[in-house]
Amino acid sequence: MLTIIQRSLLTKNLKIRIYRTIIFPVVVYGCGTWSLTLQEERRLRVFQNRVLWRIFGHKRDEVTGEWRNLYNEEFNDLYSSPSTVQLTKSRRMRWTGHVALMGKMRGVYRVLVGKPVEKRPLWETQASVRG
Repeated sequence: MLTIIQRSLLTKNLKIRIYRTIIFPVVVYGCGTWSLTLQEERRLRVFQNRVLWRIFGHKRDEVTGEWRNLYNEEFNDLYSSPSTVQLTKSRRMRWTGHVALMGKMRGVYRVLVGKPVEKRPLWETQASVRG
């Protein structure tokens, strides 16, 4: 899929539309339930920067006329949508709001609130480790 974005026959606007409508939804599917670590956030940023690099490519320097690589900040200026990490965090907050409005008997709500009713006996813990 990413090789389609590198094709020089497609315009940049069409490449951005392909990224927004096909690639991006697949990447962030189910992100409302993710628990992102710093390493996963970094991986998402790297993926987005790689795709943007394939869309926008190199830029001709106005002063020297030579081709140069774009910096990450320049990609963010050219691609004016929120980053993957920001969108993931906002969708997580939205999912948390949905779960908070669920009934107290729902399993997802009990996991979110995290209030165990009672402690497990010690012998169950040891038996489950052995088995």
